[in-house]
Amino acid sequence: MKRLEVYKTVLDQAIVPLAYIDEVDKAKKVIDAIYAGGLRSFEYTNRGVGAHKVFDLMAEHCRANYPDLALGVGSVVDAPTAALYIQLGADFIVSPMLVEEIAPICNRRKIGWMPGCFTPSEIGRAESLGAEIVKCFPGNAVAKGFIKSLLAPSPWTSVMVTGGVAPNAENLGRWFGEGAVAVGMGSGLLRKDLLANGDYKGMQALAAECLALVAEAKG
Repeated sequence: MKRLEVYKTVLDQAIVPLAYIDEVDKAKKVIDAIYAGGLRSFEYTNRGVGAHKVFDLMAEHCRANYPDLALGVGSVVDAPTAALYIQLGADFIVSPMLVEEIAPICNRRKIGWMPGCFTPSEIGRAESLGAEIVKCFPGNAVAKGFIKSLLAPSPWTSVMVTGGVAPNAENLGRWFGEGAVAVGMGSGLLRKDLLANGDYKGMQALAAECLALVAEAKG
């Protein structure tokens, strides 16, 4: 998927589910479930040994069945890892911190890049390096009013909050009320109990519910 299409998908739906899954079959079924629930993006977090092998087959599954799903990789902390996942078919790269060396690799390949930032200076630097959307992380450590205050002198900034995002009206209302353009949701959406029990119908239903909650919070 082209970079502009990725950004449009993220901005339109305003929610990116994310998880690390260590089994190929389970990863494919998770994709099936969230897609059936209406979501059109997924961030596979690079957190386990051999994670790229699972991603490789999951990406093949998406290309064959869900060409309109933006498939990205998160927890990328160095440029070589970003290059590896781009080669395997990642549509976007997400980092927990600002790693400047990742920017030229993504820009050269026209791949979406969402670096983790926590201060106005980091956000400004990320935008100078070409980031269209910055990830405010960890969200559960962000003071109330931070995003609203940040956007006052920088209204062109697009912030996606990840970490501490919960599938309820109060939590989502806070982020979108302050001006966030999207949220990344991990365990609140792809819950451990659903994954452990292989409850993909439950996962599908929760995906649809979260999508509706986000749409309502956006107004």
